[in-house]
Amino acid sequence: MYQHQGEDVFVIDGHIHMWDASEENIKHRGGEQFIQCFYDYHTAFTPEERQRGMDDYRKFTPEDVKRDLFTNYVDMGVYQPTHLHEFYTEGFNTVDDLGETLYQEYPDRFVLNGRWDPRDGEAGLKELERQKEEYDIKGAKVYTAEWKGDSKGWRLDSDEAFEFLQKCADLGVKNIHPHKGPTIRPLNKDAFDVADVDLAASSFPELNFIVEHVGLPRLDDFCWIATQEPNVYGGIAVAAPMALSRPKKFSEIMCELLYWLGEDQLTFGSDYGIWDPDWVIEAVMETELSADQHAEYGVEFGLEAKKKLMGENIAELYDIDIEERKKAFRTDAISEEFGLGDSYDTAAPADD
Repeated sequence: MYQHQGEDVFVIDGHIHMWDASEENIKHRGGEQFIQCFYDYHTAFTPEERQRGMDDYRKFTPEDVKRDLFTNYVDMGVYQPTHLHEFYTEGFNTVDDLGETLYQEYPDRFVLNGRWDPRDGEAGLKELERQKEEYDIKGAKVYTAEWKGDSKGWRLDSDEAFEFLQKCADLGVKNIHPHKGPTIRPLNKDAFDVADVDLAASSFPELNFIVEHVGLPRLDDFCWIATQEPNVYGGIAVAAPMALSRPKKFSEIMCELLYWLGEDQLTFGSDYGIWDPDWVIEAVMETELSADQHAEYGVEFGLEAKKKLMGENIAELYDIDIEERKKAFRTDAISEEFGLGDSYDTAAPADD
């Protein structure tokens, strides 16, 4: 478990993947463009000595995920699927990829989210029911710029999407994670626009909308929506790596988010495997606001706010008891495999 200023920080990485962009899985030129764009982001922000070669970057295995997360400060991970069946024969990063491997073997270490697309119609509703029945999903990742046939995207505030949101409410799939961030080749930038979150959030107050990538590069639009919708949260994946490479920009982003949303509405994500979590976590935790920023925004980004960001907020969304997980992780299979038990002992009561 990560420690900062002598205190334990329980890290729930709210945005992880286990993708397959191997050449044999690509069926459309868009698949190659997509993974190449991911790799461009990887090399742009990752310290040179930590960069992966392209051959290693194309596909991650369950063993890669275990090692890269749990030996690099992460205590739990939230799996965010992205199917992209138009580009990849077996899909890029599907619900069942993790559900049948790591989640099945280590359910206390992972949150498995589902996925839906309103263009799938009745079959998609039945598939959502299957995901709930088979994996007891409590959240779903939605990707409004995904291609399907001639369609180059969809809107979260459409009648068809509302049918799926109502199904989520009925099933108890309460956490909706729309990707609303930078575009990825060859997807349409406008299909990631954050505007459609507004009506969806106000129409379904019983659901939580964790907007991944906080709308970047439309941060202002996101903040104006989120400040009036109490069920809208901001996931800082993609922004987080800037804490190392562009610290001034990152601190500005955090000031806007803290000013408009507050420290209880933000969640951390490394966006693994675009980036490895350890250096991202370190950079975020070391971020300090300037005196001018304190004066202008009137916000704090101290240890308590960082603990909320790193794990406590998403734990509340997913009903995770952090103290119980700490106790369990002292002797679970992951800790035994990687020798992590002592790091959880630091959190044990003196008479334990």
